[in-house]
Amino acid sequence: MSAAATPNPSLVVGVDVGGTFTDLFVLDEAAGVARIVKVPSTRGEEARGFMNGIERVESAGRGGAAAIATIVHGTTVGTNALLERKVARTGIITTTGFRDVLEMRRRDRPATWGLRGNFTPIVPRDLRLEVDERVLADGSIHTDVDIAQVEAAARALLAAGCEAVCVFFVNAYANPVNEQRAVAAVRAIWPNGNVTAATEVLPEIREFERCSTATLNASLQPVVGGYLTRLARDLQTQGFDGELLVVQSNGGIMSRETASDVPVRTALSGPAAGVIACAAIARAAGFPNVVTGDMGGTSFDVSLVAGGEASLSAQTSIEFGMVVRSPMIQIETIGAGGGSIASVDAGGLLQVGPESAGSIPGPACYGRGNLRPTVTDANVLLGRIAADRPLGGGLLGKLDSGLSAQAIGKHVAEPLGIDAYAAAEAILTVANAKMAGAIRLVSIERGHDPRQFAYMPFGGGGALHVCAMMREVGTTTGIVPRYPGVTSALGCVIADMRHDSVQTLNQPLAALDMDDLVARVEALQVACQQRLDSAGVRFDAVREIIELDMLYVGQSHTVRVPVAREALHREGIAQAFETAYREAFGRALDGIAVRIMNLRYARIGVRPKFDLGVLAPQAVEMPSSLGTQRVYHAGQWWDAARFARLDLPVGASVAGPAILEQSDTTIWLEPGFSGRVDALGNLLITREA
Repeated sequence: MSAAATPNPSLVVGVDVGGTFTDLFVLDEAAGVARIVKVPSTRGEEARGFMNGIERVESAGRGGAAAIATIVHGTTVGTNALLERKVARTGIITTTGFRDVLEMRRRDRPATWGLRGNFTPIVPRDLRLEVDERVLADGSIHTDVDIAQVEAAARALLAAGCEAVCVFFVNAYANPVNEQRAVAAVRAIWPNGNVTAATEVLPEIREFERCSTATLNASLQPVVGGYLTRLARDLQTQGFDGELLVVQSNGGIMSRETASDVPVRTALSGPAAGVIACAAIARAAGFPNVVTGDMGGTSFDVSLVAGGEASLSAQTSIEFGMVVRSPMIQIETIGAGGGSIASVDAGGLLQVGPESAGSIPGPACYGRGNLRPTVTDANVLLGRIAADRPLGGGLLGKLDSGLSAQAIGKHVAEPLGIDAYAAAEAILTVANAKMAGAIRLVSIERGHDPRQFAYMPFGGGGALHVCAMMREVGTTTGIVPRYPGVTSALGCVIADMRHDSVQTLNQPLAALDMDDLVARVEALQVACQQRLDSAGVRFDAVREIIELDMLYVGQSHTVRVPVAREALHREGIAQAFETAYREAFGRALDGIAVRIMNLRYARIGVRPKFDLGVLAPQAVEMPSSLGTQRVYHAGQWWDAARFARLDLPVGASVAGPAILEQSDTTIWLEPGFSGRVDALGNLLITREA
């Protein structure tokens, strides 16, 4: 169908490509209704899984891709490429004497207390070439860049088979002129657009973090840019003529073109979208403080939302030595997904993960060749997932609990000398303990009492473990969203457009030129606004965030200090720093001079918000039970009532033991717990006193 057949496209589609499933949340803005689509991911060919999902949207009778006005995509293509080191062959052109910055890192090591450790940089040493240039830390040019050397280095990297190149000069953050001249020379020679200037990605002090971030960005440009280009072409072939936007790891969205230029900002894109959705749902439900837990097929991602806002960090490590310094939602990830494989090690201890069976071949119960037990197999054998129920919106017609029993019996029960049911429960106990540890990491270890937070599980497997997590960490309320398995896709639809910029100041507060600071803020505002304008997206409002990285003289770690536009004067900044420092450390250090390291600016285009009431149940009467199911829990069998979760009306209450089923997840209510459906369709779970 051509685009002309649907002159006013009204669908907004959020697409999250996970390791096991590709999830779509489809919002029809004209009709005010929403629905979900779930298809298997195609690992290594993520675009094919994406398009399979779009074809399912087409089958809804709304004109196919031509009926879609906007697609917002949360992608793990970049993250997976880095984790698997399947990135483009990349070279570095750097200042003489600094080719080993990427390898020296921060003189850290993979095992803190170990005597040995291995680290292989993403760019080998022979592809890290030096040229003569030098800018001093004050920004003065000591040595002009030798353009002839730059051109020779670029040609040498091309001859070595490099697809991408990063130009990184050591003090370019203080004055980028040498780096800009070198980049212009390289771009005149390079046969594609995969040329990254470190200061264009991160114009910030600290050479390792800048080099790492820029190099990873360069290595991802052919991977992510190529993927998005193919995706756009396929969508256009299907009649799509709208905007394709991409979720950033800070929870905002950006245009496809920007994502292709700075793909490093897509790291943790999918999980970030899920946290944004959870924050919005929890606020609407009256719970500003929540801990989120995304349990998919391969991992368990945890984050904390306080006061209705997700926590942001300045940098993260994709793995050891792969540092990305870019604002991103704080997410802790462990290998505890539904496909995580259970085994007994040489010492006789039961281990769960980090290895996962993923979607292919999947858990043993899928019958696709995997003979080792997984967390999903344990849930199936114990009756918490009905084996006769279609999985994942039709991924499988049914599961084979016999294969689960065989896998658990051989690999766990026999080595431990216990029966298969006790072994399955032991697998879940270990997995739950690992997940609870991750929750404590983002709450207790950061100064938050988890008992003051609600727990919101999402992902395909999160709701199976919600009661266990509440018991383990002491939360009093669990919130299961209406569509837990597609929460990240929902977050894609909710997310605002956001662009962040940073500039290093590195000046004492007492000596700072306030007029210059205001001028820098205004320049960043203009640059970020241009990015917003270029996306062609309508906003209801635009807002800004101004922050300063500050510290006391003599310290090495900064505190991020929010500052209002009207407080951009010496007294206002000093007061804001003292407030932020007291909140972080409990007291201020009177009499010590203060230094400003970096200016950070974010401009946010607030997209039109849809009423979460579209998720509310339409049913008005309590449905009949689907029957009972035998469930093994706490060493004994229980008769659990089965319900179709989406048929429960607002106000409906279900007491455990009970199983609530829907196409994208299963909710297991343990004995002693009960759930009530709120006005938005969330299931609010509480524990009996």
